[in-house]
Amino acid sequence: MQRQYKDYLSDFKSWDQKQHATDWILFAENIGSNLSLDETAFSNGDLYTILTNKKAKGKKGALVAMIKGTKAEVVISILHKIPLKQRKKVKEVTLDMAGNMGLIVKKTFPSATLVIDRFHVQKLALDALQEIRIKHRWEVLDSENEAIEHARSKSIKYTPELLYNGDTLKQLL
Repeated sequence: MQRQYKDYLSDFKSWDQKQHATDWILFAENIGSNLSLDETAFSNGDLYTILTNKKAKGKKGALVAMIKGTKAEVVISILHKIPLKQRKKVKEVTLDMAGNMGLIVKKTFPSATLVIDRFHVQKLALDALQEIRIKHRWEVLDSENEAIEHARSKSIKYTPELLYNGDTLKQLL
């Protein structure tokens, strides 16, 4: 059935993108005012840059471009095949914080605002918070070790201070 569809029912043999489909495909008619740009790795390890129209919500008409690789120059050259008039209609592109993605958007969509996606902003904030927590935990560990040594030197038992929830500061951090 698959071969029947490919060979006779679909337009695969006369598809205008067949020649370059292993490297890139472009559906300029799917462009909209709000796009998303991201990279993905498939199971064989190849990286692809994917441009989608947010309005389609992942359904038919969502894919604007899929380009093998993430090099800005290559992606820009493919996206420049979309007429400038259409590219100027793009008002917003959501992307991650990779420098090449920002360059692609700036060079390809002159009227677009770059919006860093929520996942990457949250990850950055959580990483920073984790770094602060670890720093404070080391300070508490050092302080507790000093208190234990001080208690030993006076031959008394060390008892850590308990917080209102029953944890010690070390446990909390």
